[in-house]
Amino acid sequence: MRILDGAGIAYEVKEYEDDGEHELARGAAERMAEKIGEEPGCVFKTIVMRTESKEICVFCQSATEEINLKKARTAAGCKEINPVKQEELLALTGYIRGGCTPIGMKKKFRTFIDETALLYDKICISGGQRGVQIKLAPQDLITITEAVAVDLVL
Repeated sequence: MRILDGAGIAYEVKEYEDDGEHELARGAAERMAEKIGEEPGCVFKTIVMRTESKEICVFCQSATEEINLKKARTAAGCKEINPVKQEELLALTGYIRGGCTPIGMKKKFRTFIDETALLYDKICISGGQRGVQIKLAPQDLITITEAVAVDLVL
């Protein structure tokens, strides 16, 4: 939030009771969206991945969708890409699973945001900790993260 404030980007903080359930297959995105009063499609998750050359890339997409690894590889320009292990996430990004945001990671990583974000006036992303979401304009997120909007979903 300090980074957004410093850049003069308007945002809204939405807090919710974190139940510790972050498995999307079990409907975590829908439950969280309901808790903050938002449409599930506008809630975006952050996925941190590693290429075969060990480059770390960050992907943001609607939490209701599954990432298409072929499209992620194409966006990153690599042959292989896989999610980083959960136990590596904190050391790499400074964030834990369920609280990972593309803003303010320990290092600057190439970032890709699914183009469906541009269909919304505002989207929600993690606020850097579980139980906190930040609602902001997708173009502002693209600007602050220097991201590229691409097609990422199945």
